[in-house]
Amino acid sequence: MEQQLLIYNTLSRQKELFRPITEGRVGMYVCGPTVYGDGHLGHARPAITFDVVFRYLQHLGYKVRYVRNITDVGHLEHDADEGEDKIAKKARLEQLEPMEVAQYYTNRYHAAMERLGVLPPSIEPHASGHIMEQIALVQQILDAGYAYVSNGSVYFDVRKYQEQTHKYGQLSGRVIEEMLATTRELDGQEEKRFSGDFALWKKAAPEHIMRWPSPWSDGFPGWHAECTAMGAKYLGSPFDIHGGGMDLVFPHHESEIAQCVASTGHAPCRYWMHNNMITINGQKMGKSLGNFITLDEFFTGKHPLLTQAYSPMTIRFFILQAHYRSTVDFSNEALQAAEKGFAKLMEAYKTLGRLQAAKESAADVAKYRTLCYDAMNDDFNTPIVLSHLFDAARIINQANDGKLKLSQADIDELKGVFDTFLFEVMGMRDETASDNTALIDGLMHIILDIRATAKANKDWATSDKIRDALKEAGVTVKDGKDGATWQI
Repeated sequence: MEQQLLIYNTLSRQKELFRPITEGRVGMYVCGPTVYGDGHLGHARPAITFDVVFRYLQHLGYKVRYVRNITDVGHLEHDADEGEDKIAKKARLEQLEPMEVAQYYTNRYHAAMERLGVLPPSIEPHASGHIMEQIALVQQILDAGYAYVSNGSVYFDVRKYQEQTHKYGQLSGRVIEEMLATTRELDGQEEKRFSGDFALWKKAAPEHIMRWPSPWSDGFPGWHAECTAMGAKYLGSPFDIHGGGMDLVFPHHESEIAQCVASTGHAPCRYWMHNNMITINGQKMGKSLGNFITLDEFFTGKHPLLTQAYSPMTIRFFILQAHYRSTVDFSNEALQAAEKGFAKLMEAYKTLGRLQAAKESAADVAKYRTLCYDAMNDDFNTPIVLSHLFDAARIINQANDGKLKLSQADIDELKGVFDTFLFEVMGMRDETASDNTALIDGLMHIILDIRATAKANKDWATSDKIRDALKEAGVTVKDGKDGATWQI
């Protein structure tokens, strides 16, 4: 079925009909985490938002190359051009190699994303693995006359770029005069011709651990350079969709546009997509403010602000209950409502499998597929999709109570709608199935411990009885030097 997908483009500030650059293919770049600490709810939102975009584009039949980067160098403390590299600072405090810190938190981020049902991207490039591409980008910008070298560092010349292109501020709506009035004075800004200029390459101070040779100095790339360089490398220039959190619109994405226009003469992408913030008591949740709750804390319930543990699918459902461009305020009540809402949909889906089909139908269920497509095609409106699924659940429950009749075709259609939109597109999954797996695993450990104790006591009869009984139940036990293992 041909679908007309509308995407809200931050650049034009309106919904636009999605037309990929190459028919049938989509290139999407999304800014990933800076890996110097555990992922929190604020990291889950863009990951889940663009996971749904990725899933839906694939569902529509597009071949999607989804690139989501790992920032492991160059992101300084103040999101500006001064202060210490966030990963290097963590490494210094913990007396580790910076790449140990980056690898540790990358692993933990991946584990959390897997639990949340977030599909891995097609490519996950690391900033530290693309230093040569970033150096080449800086040289291109210098050659074009939009940057200057100052004391071994290279800065983007914002005023010159604005005079020539009139494009700086087009994404964020900022103007240079306002920037001049609001830019904080930071140590080292005397190197810049204008306080709004941003670093393309920073000369490393003697104590700076993360450094690479370049034509200008031993140093490291500016934060904004990595995404421009890696997006172009893996998706070409321009590509279709660039995504990220709304907090990245300025300075990060504004600077990306400037770098790309300065080096190539055109913008990096066609559509800019930005998810809104997770707030806590009305304030953005983030590491810099210290008001964040990590994903592991949500999963275990071990945080003073949490009244209970919340499962990964509860977190995912909570995020999808709001449109990605609206703010979501954390509260235990909202998460508990999400938990109950998801349980209600799952129960309705399971009820479908138990329904006795009637010979004729007394309900219009054909509309739900169309309604869900309409909602997804209207800028990925997941809360409206969920409202239609809740309405479908009401009909399922009425049929179960004998209040209306559903034919087998109706039952099959409703199952197809849930399979497509709740599971395939929105990425929800039945957690009770994984709970049963954990239960079985736990019970097998108990049984094998009892058998190990019997063997240690030379009670061979009990040991063999347990092994033989498990074999009859379809479970094979293998004894090894490190103990017994089992498999169904």
